[in-house]
Amino acid sequence: MHNLILIRHGQSLWNKEKRFTGWADIDLSEKGKLEAELAGKLIKELSINIDACFTSVQKRAVNTLKIILDILDKKNSTITKAWELNERHYGNLTGLNKDEVLKKHGKEQVQIWRRSFSIPPPPMKFQHPHINKTHYINVPKNKIPQSESLKDTFERVIPYYQKEVVPFISLKKNILISAHGNSLRALCKKIFNISEKNITNFEIPTGNPMLIRFGNNLEITDYKYLDNTRAKKIFFK
Repeated sequence: MHNLILIRHGQSLWNKEKRFTGWADIDLSEKGKLEAELAGKLIKELSINIDACFTSVQKRAVNTLKIILDILDKKNSTITKAWELNERHYGNLTGLNKDEVLKKHGKEQVQIWRRSFSIPPPPMKFQHPHINKTHYINVPKNKIPQSESLKDTFERVIPYYQKEVVPFISLKKNILISAHGNSLRALCKKIFNISEKNITNFEIPTGNPMLIRFGNNLEITDYKYLDNTRAKKIFFK
């Protein structure tokens, strides 16, 4: 039996302020740090050895992973950081308060921007304060988006997953991925074969590890959230 553990970073400062975050590099709130600690304790109770760790280049995901690894007594583990696992780019919505956007554009339009599979938010304007920040210097310039739909996110996450992560799973290794709500939604769409229609209702809570167990031929044998009190529905047939 080999395991894949997916963890959405703990609450970020902008999650707390109800702001669209996307590619803005925002750190964890105090609550987010506590969520990461709890996630680490829940993973530790599994008594499995983590063989490989992956995360995005965004510090809210990186720091969540570091807190977890510290609790697992594996703080010296090698961490693979990949921009392909970054959160979905929210374009010109980045940094805006969600309630204010809702008032300005209406519930229906905001729902489309947030949950549609293939419709991205308005592109980020050139003068936007969070455009092309230096922490994405290692991302190829032609790969830095101005805005992304979940489909766009899917198209960068899945090739990376198949190339870099699946080989470890095939070797029956235990993998931990710390990423973001939408990059993990994209990944779960692939893993669980969720339809474009049903992915719009699929949510991943912050700081609650999702355990996926694989048998032979990468067949899923079991899946669950480790904190059942904050679990969301995982699978849509």
